[in-house]
Amino acid sequence: MSFPGPPVPSRTQQLLRPVWQAWVDLVYPRLCCVCKVPVDEGWFCEGCAGELPMVEAPYCKVCGEVYEGALTREFRCMNCSGRRLEFEFAVAACHAEGAMRELIHQFKYERRLHLRGALAALMLRTLEEEPRLARENLAEWLLVPVPLHRSREAEREFNQSWELCLRLSRLTGIPAAKALLRTRETEQQAGLSRNERLKNLRGAFAVRPAGRWRAEIKLQGRRILLVDDVFTTGATTSECARVLRREGGAEKVVVITATRG
Repeated sequence: MSFPGPPVPSRTQQLLRPVWQAWVDLVYPRLCCVCKVPVDEGWFCEGCAGELPMVEAPYCKVCGEVYEGALTREFRCMNCSGRRLEFEFAVAACHAEGAMRELIHQFKYERRLHLRGALAALMLRTLEEEPRLARENLAEWLLVPVPLHRSREAEREFNQSWELCLRLSRLTGIPAAKALLRTRETEQQAGLSRNERLKNLRGAFAVRPAGRWRAEIKLQGRRILLVDDVFTTGATTSECARVLRREGGAEKVVVITATRG
């Protein structure tokens, strides 16, 4: 795997960054995102980092559902059986449980936007360790967020998926673009059956058109990293991938999320 990485700072930035970081650390001490104890670097203390519910193999080759057992070959789980999922495969950094569930809740609903850095760092680790991306030049890929409807984004004041895209782009140098549009509000997916989820989402997304002040986003033949905060059944990301491929002409879509429900 290869990607450009973060931009190289200028000579002036290299000289000023230690001074700036020292001032920031003095005014806003660096604390573990979970237990709030001081840390020298990173987002988690050693103890909390060791207890994060990381997603580890073996897991479904398509949706990433973890199998608690000893397997030495690829498998497709019951969640994917009999379904046509439009993305190539999906990977997640952590299980949506314990401390990670709380971090996602704080990020989305309490506007703790600083947590996007911690979540994106975990997602980057997952990208770097995913063997199916090992030979890919991710500099040629595009980061695309799962969109929110404009009314919900106005209420929340941000789209958590776009914030994760921006931070991943900053860490990797992979370009990011709001290539999709949510065309209508949908019911909450929780509590709906598989068929109800698919019906609820059908026609809810479209490729974002060019505007007077917005250039067209070239999707034809592109490889896409579709970004979201939580993966549950895959209904939403599959519908987004369908639109990216069939309407936008994208060659491949891989889903990357911070957590898996």
